[in-house]
Amino acid sequence: MRDQEPNREAVLDAAAGAGRPVSPGQAEGLAEFLSLLVKWNRGLNLVGPGTWRDIFDRLVVDSLFLADFLTGLDLAAEPLCLDLGAGAGLPGIPLRLVWGPGDYWLVESRQKRAAFMRSALARLGLARTTVFHGRAEDAAREIFRAEGAAGADLVLGRAFMPWPEFLAFSRPLLGPEKGLVLVMANEPPPGDPGPGWSLAGRASYPAAGASRYFWALTPESISR
Repeated sequence: MRDQEPNREAVLDAAAGAGRPVSPGQAEGLAEFLSLLVKWNRGLNLVGPGTWRDIFDRLVVDSLFLADFLTGLDLAAEPLCLDLGAGAGLPGIPLRLVWGPGDYWLVESRQKRAAFMRSALARLGLARTTVFHGRAEDAAREIFRAEGAAGADLVLGRAFMPWPEFLAFSRPLLGPEKGLVLVMANEPPPGDPGPGWSLAGRASYPAAGASRYFWALTPESISR
């Protein structure tokens, strides 16, 4: 039933019904995450009201299709990824359950949401996935120092800010020779993403009865 606690079998069915099957091990992790999210959501309203299945259909399914999209992009083998305004760990935590290369940083300024993500990561035992509690404006300097990196290979965020502003904000965070910004949108990318940017990839997928889109963009100065 939709209002029961999630379990592996129920998540396997939900993912298959969404058109993006997962393995039994991945379903186990997703069920653990959803169970914890529903519990915290009752007191903190992390993602709005709804059952675990509502949250899966509305939010988690993005992460599953995103894993496939990232696999098809020209990313470094072990990319450094910044997830800005990570909130309740969406898309990042479910993504890391099905896509695990590189180092992934969940950047969030709100203390209670950062605490939830740390609790979820501890419970799931996700490797090379870290919460940065602080402003996105301050995160890059500390993260790049910790990683010994000049910039990120991938910058993404769900509804962090409108996409034109997001591109401008993210540009200084990318590495000097490569890097992608990923936009999650309800519409396909424009024919011209704006001066200085080229489209490196796009995909559409079904979610909650509608089509959603991923756009991957790269600054033209580092376009390959």
